[in-house]
Amino acid sequence: MEKLLKKFEYYIVIGLLAMMALVVFLSTVELAVIIVQRMLSELPHLFLLNISEMLEIFGFFMMVLIGLELIETIKVYLVDESIHIEIICLVAIVAITRKVIILDLYKLPPVTLLGIAAIILALCLGYFFLKKAMNEKSRMI
Repeated sequence: MEKLLKKFEYYIVIGLLAMMALVVFLSTVELAVIIVQRMLSELPHLFLLNISEMLEIFGFFMMVLIGLELIETIKVYLVDESIHIEIICLVAIVAITRKVIILDLYKLPPVTLLGIAAIILALCLGYFFLKKAMNEKSRMI
């Protein structure tokens, strides 16, 4: 029974990897289309983008990077059959960075900004201590 469940889990993970790869590919194509459309839509100012368009493109770009990091997470899970927490931490840091890039900071209350800063600080400190612990563990071996 355990062998059957392992096979089932393997094929589910392969399916997730294929779907994530498809989503990242389509998102990359969509990003390219958006960039070309936005640059060509401003005919008098060809190839110039305004701030809101650049922020939207940066947010989309970060979303593609998050997808790539998730693909890496799934690949590592397939090879090692374990989840590497440092990769999950990096995905979370990239995701919150994306959110900060696309936020309209002038429309948010200060408490929300403090909360976002606390999340970023917690994630970065967690990643720092995780890497520090991993380096000390590798020195002991």
